Amino acid sequence: MTTTPVLEFRGVTAGYAGSVILQDLSFSIAPGETVGLVGRNGAGKTTTLMSVYGVPTVTGQILVDGKEVGRKAHLPAARGVSLVPQGKRIFSNLSVEENIRLGRASGRPTTWTVPDLLELFPNLARGRKRPGTSLSGGEQQMLAIARALMSGPALLMLDEPTEGLAPVIIDAIVEALEEIRARGTALLLVEQHIGMIQKVADRYLALRKGRLVGDGPVEQLGDRAVQELIAL
Repeated sequence: MTTTPVLEFRGVTAGYAGSVILQDLSFSIAPGETVGLVGRNGAGKTTTLMSVYGVPTVTGQILVDGKEVGRKAHLPAARGVSLVPQGKRIFSNLSVEENIRLGRASGRPTTWTVPDLLELFPNLARGRKRPGTSLSGGEQQMLAIARALMSGPALLMLDEPTEGLAPVIIDAIVEALEEIRARGTALLLVEQHIGMIQKVADRYLALRKGRLVGDGPVEQLGDRAVQELIAL
């Protein structure tokens, strides 16, 4: 029995204002799979995520749950893909709890509840009534993840979730991601810290100058030949 991927790229080329960033990119992510997307700065990792939402100009096919999304930005969330972007985008006029509840805008059924997410991130529970932007940078990252989970995603995409964070916060986020995996959510992580990818992911995808140059079990990231190919 063939399982429909939660996300599939078929020959995707993408760019901005005539500048090509991704070139003939093809891959798929299975339900419940955790994949690390790695590569140097400028390799096209963020553009890959944003292509799902039709932000760059895209040719080729991007399918979510077996259906092409085109350039309709609301469809990925409605079909089960949520993004935690760089910059977090926390609403300053809303409390922590109100920011989390915004995730219900997708209208998808979800097993996640506010109490579940406050248990997953105890730092948020302690400040649940405070304005979201009054939190530390690491706590705001936790809040952005919690809000994305409230949409009931089959696939959660995270863009540099540990960038600039203290080691103790990174450890807490890794622990949370492991719990999210255990509940059956697929993950696509854009991450510079290869050690985190090795801890969390099942498989890696490697980009170099917008092309896919590596796809394999995460254990291969320890091989010198793979590191040199990716130019990490």
